[in-house]
Amino acid sequence: MNFNAPIWSWFVSIIAAEATVINAGGMVRRRWLWALGENRTLINTAYSYESLMDEFVFILGPVIATFCATSIAPSAALIVGLVFMLIGTTSFALQTKTEPPPHPRDNFAPHPAVMRNPAVQAVVVPAIFIGGFFSAIAIVVVAFAQERGSPSSTGLLLAIWAAGSGVSAIFHGVIKWKINHATRFIIFMAALTALSFPLIFATNFTFLSIALFCNGFAISPLIVSAYGVAETAVPPGQITETLAWVIAGMPLGGAVASAITGWVIDQHGAHDAFWVPFGCMVIGMLLVLAYFRTWNRLRSAA
Repeated sequence: MNFNAPIWSWFVSIIAAEATVINAGGMVRRRWLWALGENRTLINTAYSYESLMDEFVFILGPVIATFCATSIAPSAALIVGLVFMLIGTTSFALQTKTEPPPHPRDNFAPHPAVMRNPAVQAVVVPAIFIGGFFSAIAIVVVAFAQERGSPSSTGLLLAIWAAGSGVSAIFHGVIKWKINHATRFIIFMAALTALSFPLIFATNFTFLSIALFCNGFAISPLIVSAYGVAETAVPPGQITETLAWVIAGMPLGGAVASAITGWVIDQHGAHDAFWVPFGCMVIGMLLVLAYFRTWNRLRSAA
């Protein structure tokens, strides 16, 4: 950006960066499973705590990035992000006490692909469209603020959205649930779909702020439930791989949804573009219904 590099080089750089970033989210949650053992109550609290930290970062991140990009230089936001990632990744790698031992390899035991497991499919496939929802919302919010002459409001709007998710993460971690992860996933998937509909009617910052805050309430519980379903659907030796599939599905959907959202914004404006994230959630919910038998079996499991 600082050296007037051609735009195509931006995309090459982004692809290279995304292709080499580690799956920190899946690795952290795998460590929680190792540290807490079979205590499902503590695991639920730990997952909720992780979601809360994710949202805390998501609240501060856009604010810091917006300040750096607008007050210093566009590339300053990227540089600061890289510094934070370097510090966090190094600190995480040094935490060897929580690192689970490698799962012993057995060349004679069957090693079925995790994506052939219907329970894993039932989570990963909808997760693709959940990721599309996240990416689409972020892009539409940026365009919404720019169209109304206040691009600096983007960070605040995204922070409000993350704050709603952070609040729900606290409650989700405190509650001692009587229903399993599968049931919660379906409930919060439906809730996020329903809470995405009001965004279509946003015409000002006040309405959008309230709608985003309410929408965020369903996010953390949904993600925690998705991880919970995925990691209990496979043997211990495949948990990390399974969590990686869940996390990888989100940016996959996000890439497609981002392109569609950008086109809709260019052609029809930010207001109409809110149909894209809502559409992603509707499709995701329909895919949950497509795996009805699998979800029914998962809900009936202890």
